[in-house]
Amino acid sequence: MFILFLLLSLAIASFSPAKCQSSLSNLQSLGEWQVLHENIGISAMHMQLLRNNKVVMFDRTDFGPSNISLPYGRCRHDPSDIVLQMDCTAHSVLYDIATNSFRPLTVNTDTWCSSGSVLPDGTLVQTGGYNDGDRAVRTITPCAEDDCDWSEYPSYLSERRWYATNQILPDSRVIVIGGRRVFNYEFFPRTSNPFSSSSSTFWLDFLLETHDDEENNLYPFVHLLPNGNLFIFANTRAISFDYIQNKLVKEFPPIPDGDPRNYPSSGSSVLLPIDENKPNEVEIMICGGSHHGTFTQAMSNRSFVRANNNCARLIVTDANPGWKMEDMPMARVMGDMLLLPTSDILIINGAELGTAGWENAANPITTPLIYRPNNEIEQRFFVMSPSARPRMYHSVAILLTDGRVLVGGSNPHVYYNFSNVEFPTDLSIEAYSPPYLSAEHAPMRPNIIYGDQVVGYEQPFTITFNVLQYQSDDSVSVNIIAPSFTTHSLAMNQRMVVLRMLRISQVSLGIFNVGVMGPSTKNIAPPGYYLLYVVHAGIPSSGIWVKIQ
Repeated sequence: MFILFLLLSLAIASFSPAKCQSSLSNLQSLGEWQVLHENIGISAMHMQLLRNNKVVMFDRTDFGPSNISLPYGRCRHDPSDIVLQMDCTAHSVLYDIATNSFRPLTVNTDTWCSSGSVLPDGTLVQTGGYNDGDRAVRTITPCAEDDCDWSEYPSYLSERRWYATNQILPDSRVIVIGGRRVFNYEFFPRTSNPFSSSSSTFWLDFLLETHDDEENNLYPFVHLLPNGNLFIFANTRAISFDYIQNKLVKEFPPIPDGDPRNYPSSGSSVLLPIDENKPNEVEIMICGGSHHGTFTQAMSNRSFVRANNNCARLIVTDANPGWKMEDMPMARVMGDMLLLPTSDILIINGAELGTAGWENAANPITTPLIYRPNNEIEQRFFVMSPSARPRMYHSVAILLTDGRVLVGGSNPHVYYNFSNVEFPTDLSIEAYSPPYLSAEHAPMRPNIIYGDQVVGYEQPFTITFNVLQYQSDDSVSVNIIAPSFTTHSLAMNQRMVVLRMLRISQVSLGIFNVGVMGPSTKNIAPPGYYLLYVVHAGIPSSGIWVKIQ
């Protein structure tokens, strides 16, 4: 104890607040990349972090064999598979963050270009796909024994859901919106008995109106707003939609440059962090994508047009909302946008030229961007360290519990293709560590010692953390993040809430209690599992899981 006290005292004595703050604001560290596995057997097209710190990844089933066998000599027999009716390989894996290991999972129906959400109990509900999977619902629930696998309900959905979007709702249902040439939505579960034969869909004119000659309305951007309505963006247009009454509440101005942002133009969208310490301002940001006509040009003559290089922000709570535009340091299509624990946005993956689709892009963008939404407009973008690996069509990224970003996938080919192509199918996964994980920030990094595992709405609770070089109370925040289901440049269900601060007190040398209030409503944070981070002077702790209920 005496040695620990002495070390803490020396660290505090040598602390220079101005120096540390300067280092953070300038982002002198540009982050680091680490290859975790060269080959996990599949090219990860879809990813979801589960509450047991394992990641579900899967590709599609209709291209032939993968590079990893199903366990115990099992095989998948699927007469409707268009390539391989008897398949003894896996098309899904479960990755264990702690052990950096993975094991195959058994998925039978085709998951190509599907969607997903996590229920309040931590079960991943995965919907739609292609061919025999286009009406399927699949579920996987975290388990302690590490023997859990997919359960499938092949004809559950009322409509074919290929390129649809899911959003978890305040009442714990999942809304499934759109799909290729499907202009309606439905819910999971359908009734009190989730696997009954009754069905119901609801027409949505907006989806038909935003369908053009290249589609450009697939995987619509959907965000749950704090007033309970849905923000839906498709092609160039956005609405506020009351899904309970099936009613258009408001149409926002179209995006000013007139460029489509949804698949296959494939920009990306994020609901900026909701701060419960400030007035209820809600803002959406959309970045990148390709111009109208790019898909046609790529398909017809293999000519790749430069992607869009701007971002657009819309404060949807304004009385007269309007988009505000700003330029990124480079053009990007098929990029992923992730909320980081610091309230910054990471923009990662994608290409400079072309659009989504088979071999429709060139000039990979391997340099991530960090975007600081609260900085002055000319000081928001920071260019980070590049990866050595291009991540093109069908690549993904998700936030991990410890603050790293897991990156995988990239297969711009109809089948797995490893030779004589510019961008071979990539079976690897790697981790990007943002600058806040740099060793130079270790003295500022909080470590959560204790936190409640269950948090109620509008209920106070306490987090205990330690830190070597404490700055000030106003440099501390407590943020919760709903991990995303990521595919095709879309991070479904992703949201961050900055919890309302009540008090901070010092327990002993270097140890503090921070009192915060649980989320104010289910519209702010739907029930379920969230990652909770303590952020101190711009440096986050590792996350802990809390259940909001």
